[in-house]
Amino acid sequence: MEFADKTLVCRDCGNDFIFSAGEQEFYQSRGLENEPGRCFDCRRSRRQERFGGYSKSGPRERTRITCADCGTEAEVPFQPRNGRPVYCDDCFAKTRSQQ
Repeated sequence: MEFADKTLVCRDCGNDFIFSAGEQEFYQSRGLENEPGRCFDCRRSRRQERFGGYSKSGPRERTRITCADCGTEAEVPFQPRNGRPVYCDDCFAKTRSQQ
């Protein structure tokens, strides 16, 4: 099946956005039958609201830690477990890139 770019209107902001041929192919390969109703920015914003640590009661509580690598103080959005190292954002990114 041949796909062509389509211009759609975002249901949240009302702006036009392109539903590319590649995206259409991806949707079909996953069995998704409905076209997206929101532009990329509105989808990202909605995802952040839903899964980014926010709930009806407000933002997720942050815990103060001392980085296991560099020793600086930082905050993390979870409660650390005993016996597991906890890193600041910079050191966490370094350890991820080394794996």
